[in-house]
Amino acid sequence: MIKKIILVLFVTFFNFNSFATPTKIMVRAKAKDAKFIGNSIGGAYIIIRNQRTGEILSQGKTKGGTGDTSLIMKTPRERNINITDDKTSGFLAELDISEPVFVSIEVFAPINKKQATVSGSTTLWIIPGKDILGDGIIIEIPGFVIDILTPRTHQFISLKSIEEKSISIQSNIVMMCGCTISDGGLWDANQIEVKGILKKDGTKIQEIPLKVSSPNLFEGSINVDSTGNYELIVYAYHPKTGNTGVDKVNYIITP
Repeated sequence: MIKKIILVLFVTFFNFNSFATPTKIMVRAKAKDAKFIGNSIGGAYIIIRNQRTGEILSQGKTKGGTGDTSLIMKTPRERNINITDDKTSGFLAELDISEPVFVSIEVFAPINKKQATVSGSTTLWIIPGKDILGDGIIIEIPGFVIDILTPRTHQFISLKSIEEKSISIQSNIVMMCGCTISDGGLWDANQIEVKGILKKDGTKIQEIPLKVSSPNLFEGSINVDSTGNYELIVYAYHPKTGNTGVDKVNYIITP
């Protein structure tokens, strides 16, 4: 009886492994109007699921560089010409499947910037033994990464200490791949609308334009004449691409 059970288990195992075929899938996250999301900004997180059952088939972070700027941003795109190489950021999944599987691919990026993380997804059939390599599956990630540098979160600022009743706003803004935004650069700061929206005790009181002062750094100033709880919202908007980004900070003006 034991020998029969062992034989059945062996045959089952053998048959499963005879049909399961390793299948490689390359998944990449690309910032809209920019380059690939890689190590320099913490990467993107990829989850591949069986669309019918919800089972996670593979997951992990993209690794590698942002790619060749000239090839991605300046070279006219021709059919069947790759825009990536073996150093370009991506996540290589290897699935053991015995029949075609309809999968969903979810991307969260950039994974280390929680206030800026955007998700993107697609669905497709994966066929056993039919690898998807090269550029692979590219999922576009729109937006900007914005970090308000000043004022700081929950900073207490004395009204008496504020010179000329004005405090400065500083905000660091980059593309979702970390690519540099600068005055007249490839990602031109002058084409991006950047503003601060100031609220006091929940009520909007000011809009403040922010201008680029050095690569990625946008600055402005806030007029302050009273104490209270303040919230500052900084947004960026590029009308040509539709890219947007937001960060928020709360601070307190004391007597």
